[in-house]
Amino acid sequence: MTRRLIYIIAGEPSGDLLAARLMAALKACCDGDIAFAGIGGEAMREEGLDSLFPQADLAVMGLAEVLPRLPRIMRRLKQTMADILTRRPDAIVTVDSWGFNGRIAKKLKALGVNRPRIHYVAPMVWAWKEKRVHQLARSVHLLLCLLPNEPPHFQRVGLNAVHVGHSILESGADRGDGAGFRARHGIAETQPLLSVLPGSRHLETSRLLPVFRQTVARLAELRPGFAVVMPTVETVADEVARAVADWPVPVTIVKGAAERYDAFAASQAALAASGTVALELALARLPMVIAYRVAPATAFLLRRLVKIPYASLLNLVMNRAVVPEFLQDDCRPEALATALIRLLDGEAEREAQLSGAAEALKRLGRGDESPSHRAASEILKLMEDWETQ
Repeated sequence: MTRRLIYIIAGEPSGDLLAARLMAALKACCDGDIAFAGIGGEAMREEGLDSLFPQADLAVMGLAEVLPRLPRIMRRLKQTMADILTRRPDAIVTVDSWGFNGRIAKKLKALGVNRPRIHYVAPMVWAWKEKRVHQLARSVHLLLCLLPNEPPHFQRVGLNAVHVGHSILESGADRGDGAGFRARHGIAETQPLLSVLPGSRHLETSRLLPVFRQTVARLAELRPGFAVVMPTVETVADEVARAVADWPVPVTIVKGAAERYDAFAASQAALAASGTVALELALARLPMVIAYRVAPATAFLLRRLVKIPYASLLNLVMNRAVVPEFLQDDCRPEALATALIRLLDGEAEREAQLSGAAEALKRLGRGDESPSHRAASEILKLMEDWETQ
């Protein structure tokens, strides 16, 4: 029997990690008797994917950020569609990035491609763009949701939506080796260490690195003698290396999940771009300060469209400010440095954040069955049902 082929698309690094864990779970469920094609990044490559083109071509967000790259994105859309039609996979799994992946799903339906279409990571319709509920219902056969409150939003319009949990919970972020990291990189056991994570997209790093540099410079004045570790990903690694060459404190740049989680274990606090990394830091029990900036035009639209009070998933799940957020105009070096000092010096503040973050992780499914295996089981069940129709 020919191995079943799943076409899987992840448009950005956070989706790359989710998709890689899903690929591993699918292989485990099928005893390796499954093949993959599609688009992804370094984590998916480690699971055997030969990406159709670099994931970085799709890793953009926000109106002002997308518009200059729209011609390239449209070319990649046509290239992806042609590849799917040529390969004729047994199922198509799209991961997050609904702006791109939604177009793929809609085109496949319009062309009458009779294959199961699964989307992994529900768009935040409860935050904005409620019409996407109907778009998904018309375009995909199964929606795999990360949050327990999400399925009812889609089930009410007839879409098969299932809560599987967030696979970041199985990332290993809680198993880092801090002592080994310090020994490998020549960082003294007693030297304070700050993890700095400026994002995984070019426009994130270009906006946040200058602010983070000034924040680190301010911290160096207030708390001299500390060092910085900067875990990064291949989409922005070269850019990050150039940017930190003149930072006022020693900076160690690392890549890969193992080094990333060891760096977390070695650090006393983190300064990070808003995103999935907040969940990894929470798992690592590393207190954090979250920051983010987008283009002014994008911020203008978001203020009028978004209906949620927080950016960080930890805060959204708990419906309170578990971790401090500094967004847009509030993302200033002085404010960030002050918040970091509070975490570095205040034991009560550190413990309060860690306690709230642990409760948020529990609500996201920590301690239950592996989210990736739940997702893999749902996909394989749909494929088996499809084959018997």
